[in-house]
Amino acid sequence: MMKQDTYENNQTGNTGAESKWRAVYFLGAGGIGMSALERYYLQRGLCVGGYDRVPSELTHHLENEGVKLHYEDSTDLIPQEFRSAEDTLVVYTPAIPADHSEWAWFRENGFTIMKRAQVLGELTKEMRGLCVAGTHGKTTTTAMTAHLLHESHVGCNAFLGGITQNYGTNFLLSKESPYVVIEADEFDRSFHHLRPYATVITATDADHLDIYGDEASYLESFSHYTTLIQPGGALVIHRGLKMKERLVNNVRRYDYSRTEGDFHAENLRIGGGRIVFDLVSPLGNVSDVELGVPVSINIENGIAAMALAQLAGATPDELRKAMKSYRGVERRFDFKLNNDKIVLLSDYAHYPEEIRQCVMSIREVFNGRKLSAVFQPHLYTRTRDFYHEFAEALSLLDEVFITEIYPAREEPIPGVTSKLIFDQLRPDMERHMMRKDDLPRLAREHDFDVLMILGAGDADNYMTELTNILKNK
Repeated sequence: MMKQDTYENNQTGNTGAESKWRAVYFLGAGGIGMSALERYYLQRGLCVGGYDRVPSELTHHLENEGVKLHYEDSTDLIPQEFRSAEDTLVVYTPAIPADHSEWAWFRENGFTIMKRAQVLGELTKEMRGLCVAGTHGKTTTTAMTAHLLHESHVGCNAFLGGITQNYGTNFLLSKESPYVVIEADEFDRSFHHLRPYATVITATDADHLDIYGDEASYLESFSHYTTLIQPGGALVIHRGLKMKERLVNNVRRYDYSRTEGDFHAENLRIGGGRIVFDLVSPLGNVSDVELGVPVSINIENGIAAMALAQLAGATPDELRKAMKSYRGVERRFDFKLNNDKIVLLSDYAHYPEEIRQCVMSIREVFNGRKLSAVFQPHLYTRTRDFYHEFAEALSLLDEVFITEIYPAREEPIPGVTSKLIFDQLRPDMERHMMRKDDLPRLAREHDFDVLMILGAGDADNYMTELTNILKNK
């Protein structure tokens, strides 16, 4: 895998339809973040195509919308529309290997090649970027922010890291609004390409140590990110983070948390499947905010999203109405079944603190019910670096099933398996090792009360089958 900016020909500005580009070709076109850009360029009238390793439900939708895709690394399969270096922009994801033949062909033939993050960075120069960074919580907070603004008089463009339940897409377009909402991804230091007008930082628990090496370098990347906020902009940062911000250019600083900070909640009411609170804000308090997805972690996510929306000009009435109508993001507290007999949900939690927050939130809402989870570890390096922390978070459950590791971009590491986590689990809890492919059989044979499918891998592909099995038991 290539790191940093090798082979990038960084063009500034002119990434939209008004530029010289007639066509845009995506390497890694099936990624959730890449697909939002593909939809953006389609809306702007450009020819859009690309390569991905495997077809998926998302690529099927993209093809139906007009993206020209193929699934074999072959320069012969690059359509004629994308063979002119004069008017074709190539966008790639860091997951594309350096020896990829199509990528090599574009490099050798003088095409302008940019990372997805670079393209998003140019958009934050052309518009007012409202960005959400952090180890966890950023997809939900970004989607919330986009929904709040989309439902307000302000409007927004949005490039999200998940499919919203409200709109069935990860992309929103507004030809009138000057704002663009973007998930600021720290992987591979991608967020250093952004120039936010205002940004939230939700958390800085060390992650991606295969990229950063150690926690100090990880924290420094967030510190550098705060120097990129535009003059007169704003930072909204969670209280108590280890990082040290470095603000310049008269950037305003606010902090937030559930119960303290410039932005926080008061008069919190939880019960009967509802969560309602009052937002305390230096930009104007908002009373009786009800969460459309009533899990406790969304209190802080909602506070951060409302802070960004207020900075952009949304009114209290608009915020109150939109928070109640927010329906969430696929694989983020994504309830498939929710009744007195069985609760089934999917959550993308793939880092120890995410798992801890997820379990605690579900425990608060479904107090007294047995909590079970299937966890699919994501990446060998993350398992190696955090297996103690994973076991500690998973031990908050009543029952856990651990599958094999989902490798994503990585090769196996000797001695690193999911059993590292299993062996550290609370010894008196119900715990099991299993194969991912046995999920349907598990659903048929095992009795569950509340079942969560956790992780960023492909176990979620079984959710439709699991839903049908458990619904009909």
